[in-house]
Amino acid sequence: MLVLANVRERWSGYLACWLAVLVGVGLIAATLTVYESARPVVQPRLAAATALVLPPQATDRDGSPKDRIPWSAAEAAALTDRLRAVPGVAAVVVDRAFYAQAIRDGRPVPDEGAAEAGHGWSSTRLAPYGLRTGRAPDTADEVVVDESLGVPAGARLTVNLTAGRTEFTVVGTEDGPGYYLSDAAAAQRDPGVRTIALLPAPDTPPARLAEAARTAVGDRASVVTGDGRAALQPRHVEHRRFLGTQLIAALATLGLFTTGFVVASVLVLATGLRRRELGLLRALGATPGRLRRMVLGEAALVGLLGSAAGCLAGLAAAPLLRDALLRLDVAPPGLTLRVTAWPLLTAAATGIGVSVLGAWVASRPAARVAPLEALHENRTGERGPGRGRLVGGLAVLGLGTGCAALTATVAADRRVNLAITATMVLITAAALLAPVLVGPVARVVTAPLRRLGTAGPLLLRAGLTAGAGRAAATAAPVIAAVGFAVLLSGAVETMRAAYPAGQALRLSGQAIVTNDGTPGLTDEAAAAHPVGKAALPTRAFVRRADGRTVVIDVLGSRDPAWSRPGEAVLGASTARWLGVTEGRQYPVRFADGATVPLRIARILPDDPARGDFVLARSLVRGHDPAALGDDLFVPAETGPVAVVPGTAVHDAVRYALDDYDTDARLTDSLAAMLIAVAVGYSAIATANSTALSAHGRRRDLAVLRSTGGTVRQLVLLAAAEAALVTVVATLLGLLATLPPLAGLASGLSQSTGAPVTLHLDPGALAAVTCACLLLASTTGAVVTWWSLRRT
Repeated sequence: MLVLANVRERWSGYLACWLAVLVGVGLIAATLTVYESARPVVQPRLAAATALVLPPQATDRDGSPKDRIPWSAAEAAALTDRLRAVPGVAAVVVDRAFYAQAIRDGRPVPDEGAAEAGHGWSSTRLAPYGLRTGRAPDTADEVVVDESLGVPAGARLTVNLTAGRTEFTVVGTEDGPGYYLSDAAAAQRDPGVRTIALLPAPDTPPARLAEAARTAVGDRASVVTGDGRAALQPRHVEHRRFLGTQLIAALATLGLFTTGFVVASVLVLATGLRRRELGLLRALGATPGRLRRMVLGEAALVGLLGSAAGCLAGLAAAPLLRDALLRLDVAPPGLTLRVTAWPLLTAAATGIGVSVLGAWVASRPAARVAPLEALHENRTGERGPGRGRLVGGLAVLGLGTGCAALTATVAADRRVNLAITATMVLITAAALLAPVLVGPVARVVTAPLRRLGTAGPLLLRAGLTAGAGRAAATAAPVIAAVGFAVLLSGAVETMRAAYPAGQALRLSGQAIVTNDGTPGLTDEAAAAHPVGKAALPTRAFVRRADGRTVVIDVLGSRDPAWSRPGEAVLGASTARWLGVTEGRQYPVRFADGATVPLRIARILPDDPARGDFVLARSLVRGHDPAALGDDLFVPAETGPVAVVPGTAVHDAVRYALDDYDTDARLTDSLAAMLIAVAVGYSAIATANSTALSAHGRRRDLAVLRSTGGTVRQLVLLAAAEAALVTVVATLLGLLATLPPLAGLASGLSQSTGAPVTLHLDPGALAAVTCACLLLASTTGAVVTWWSLRRT
């Protein structure tokens, strides 16, 4: 009851904490709801399949299961014979998927799923589609297409395949997407088998069918039913889901950190202003443990109320987040929200946990309050920071400095995450050391004002020096807002300058042929440019020295230095990982299920431009007819000899800018979202801290009023002090951000080979600083005016 009464009586002091929990829980609930809704679903074209028989999975470098090891034609035939004999199986269908895209008026017909739009005719039995006109394809030059394409049966249609443009006769139309060839033609274009679908006999339960199929295939395959069939997803959907997951994780991580930071700073200040009340309770016999439990109970109650409201806010915000992800093309198309319990329960538990953790930080000094504090005025700031806070702040500062230094040395894909981590750590260090730093920095900042000869600068200096703890509590959220705004906007600007410059420098003197409206380049495009680099990537499967089968990226090259039949050239790190040595015969399993022994001709220093596992392009094409090529790099003096439909030609600078354009769009959007989250949280904490500080100085205001100070002068003094604290906090936030940004720039300079300097976004810094200045000064002035009126 005491906890409930305290919260009801001091609701205004807990309002900011409640708002911070509400926003944090709402953000986490919204992100987790969208994440849960974005889970893989069964493809519509596989909806009629009761069970799918899938090959074993290989692992990647991290040990995570990835690509499935394809069966060869002989292995698949043996399995299908076994499965046809399973009781309850009406039909066994080998499903294939390969690149197919119509060409109209010299341009590819837009199709996001073109990389896997081609199928064999038997696959139509797995989908709820039907033949609307015409008949099934019989020969290699016949095709059935989607009726929405507008091509009638009997017409001729140019379809782009991995070999290039191919003429087909449309013999039928379907009411579903895809290009359906005869099964024999589809097997030529995608010989490896990764999916075998089972259709049940009438009245056969799916569970019984799946169990019988598992007995038949043993450990050579896995059998999935129901939602497990969602294991098969188109590559473009998986890519979108991956990007969306990264963005959601960044939002949730920043929201969690900022919520904890804001809640802890608010509760520490609010508890510090209650020292007289806590001293009175101690005088009445309350033990330190009782005080600690009281503070924790109040925080838990506020966290519970904030979490309940936050869950409702998260449900309301989830559609907005989903729409934002769809606009950015980082969510599966047609994403439909599904509300389940675990995202809400997780968000609520996080909100309560963060509140209790913040209260635990605040309860430690509260439990040490002596009974004599009941005789002191309710003020904060007279005591300097404790030894534990100083030691902890210095330790965190050292950790943050180390993280900032590592930013320059880690891999390119980890730099931004490490820079954000370093900034979080340095912001925490700045907040812990703020009571020590605010006073000296304030004296430096106000030194020029002393020449004015008025009492205002003297009062400002005295207020910030004597009330360093109070000023530090007000400065902490501003440090966080400025730090994250400068880091995120600065990282975007630095990468915007670094990546295109480095790529343009590497590609200087070359013309680049890229895909335009297609998922990759065909053999026709490569043949039209016989000179220059024409890489053909594929995924292959090898066995490491420890016996584990892993999937690797293999590059087919037509460069005479690497393109030698029966040989492979490896990068040093890949050779160490696989445990192979130069001159050894090494078996490699390709996409068609065939295993080919290759001689490791050379092991060279790592070179991203060459590739980590390089083979002859003809060998890759012979075992992976479905592979699409990478961009072509043609010497400028040779020049492109032809422009094939679905390709575009750029110079080095234009290519570098276009290549980074998609990444820039995503990073800009991500940075804007993260800055909005950080600044929004900090605005709540800044307003609350300023209000509590001003409210806690009622006696100081009364003394100044009694000595002749007018209401106008005192309101201006409060606004000026809040503004000065904001300026000091802005400097500290900027200092906390510069080391990670410098490390990021240094690392980018090393990886791109171009000189990269630190770039800041003055607009973002000015906007955040002005917003914090306006909010802090306005809040301080309003609360001071209200306190003076009541006095």
